[in-house]
Amino acid sequence: MTDAAARKITVAVLFGGRSGEHEVSLMSARSVLSVLDPARYDIIQVGITHQGAWLCGENALDALEKGDTSGLRPVILSADPTRPGLFAVNGSQLEKLADVDVYFPVLHGTYGEDGTLQGLFEMADVAYVGAGVLGSSVGMDKALFKDVMRANGIPVVEYVTVLRDEIQNQTEAVVARAESLAAYPLFVKPANLGSSVGITKCRSRSDLVEGLFEAAQFDRRILIERGVASPREIEVSVLGNDDPQVSVAGEIVPGADFYSYEAKYILDSSQLLIPAPLNAEQAETIRSMAARAYRACDCFGMARADFLLEPASGAIYLNEINTIPGFTKISMYPKLWQESGLAYHSLINHLVELAFERKAQRDQTVREFRRQS
Repeated sequence: MTDAAARKITVAVLFGGRSGEHEVSLMSARSVLSVLDPARYDIIQVGITHQGAWLCGENALDALEKGDTSGLRPVILSADPTRPGLFAVNGSQLEKLADVDVYFPVLHGTYGEDGTLQGLFEMADVAYVGAGVLGSSVGMDKALFKDVMRANGIPVVEYVTVLRDEIQNQTEAVVARAESLAAYPLFVKPANLGSSVGITKCRSRSDLVEGLFEAAQFDRRILIERGVASPREIEVSVLGNDDPQVSVAGEIVPGADFYSYEAKYILDSSQLLIPAPLNAEQAETIRSMAARAYRACDCFGMARADFLLEPASGAIYLNEINTIPGFTKISMYPKLWQESGLAYHSLINHLVELAFERKAQRDQTVREFRRQS
C-alpha cells in the first residue's frame, strides 16, 4: 500500500450483478458510496446489469436504479496482470479508462459473492475487498458450507441436499427424503443465494412441493432443513484476515413468520436488538464459533455469521456465513461494528486496508519453480 498511501487511492465499487439479489446490491452500494471519502479516494462506479454487462459512469448507480443505462460506457476488467486496469469498449477497440488500486465488490449472490468474480480478480492479480475464491464459494453454497462445518465440529441444523433435476423428475422421492429428515415445518432454500430469496417455510406436503419448485428456479442445488422450534436469530460480524475480530452479537426479531426478503428490505416491522440479550456463556460461544468458521472457510476481509438459538434446548446452530453481507443503512453488519466501537466510514477504510494487506501476502507466493542444477 506504500505507493497508494502517498496519493489518493483509486477504488472501483462494483454493484448490481446477475443475481436475484441485484436490487439489494444497489441499496448496499448506495450506502458504501455515501461514506467513501472523496478526499482520500478517487471513486469509479461500475454497475453490472442483470444481463452481465459492465457499465461505468459517474452516476452508474442512479442509472441502474432508474433502468436507463444509455449514458454509461461499457467496460471490461483485464484478466491479464501485465495489462492492468479497466478498459472502455469503443466499438471493436479497447481504450484504457483507469488504473485501479483496489476493487470493492458490493455484489450479493451469484456471480459476485460465490467466488467467480474473485477468480477474475485473482487472475488479474489485483487487490480486492473481501474473501477469496475458496471462502466465497464455500460461504455461498449453503450445503457445502454445512458439510465443512460438520467436519470442523461446528453444530448445524440437520439437512439434505437435492438437485433441480431430482425435483423435476423424481418429486415423490425428494418429498420422501425430506419428510424422513424431520417433522414439519421444513425449510427449503436455494443452496447458492442470499437475502432469503427463494426460501419457503413448509408446514405441509403441498407447501414442500411448492417450495421445492420455487427454490429450483434460483439454483440447481436445493437445501432442505429441519425447522428449529421458535428460533432466536443471532448474528455477529467478523472482520480481518489471518487474525479475525468478532463484533458484539445482535438479535433479529422478524416482523414476519421468519426473516424473509420482505422482512429484511420491505417491511418496517422487524426489530434489531443490539447487543443481543444473551448470557455471557452464550455470547462467547457464538463469537468463538464465528471465528472458527471464518478460519475453516479461509475467509478474508469480512463476513457476517448467522446463528439459530433453540430456546427449549439452548442449542446453538451456525446457519450460514455471508462473505459480502448487506451494507444498507438497516443492515446488521455495519450496525454491529458501530456498537463495537467502529464507525461506518472507519469500517470501510479498514476493509480497503485489509485488501492491500492480503494482496501483499499473495505477492509473497512464488509462482515459478526452478530446479536447482
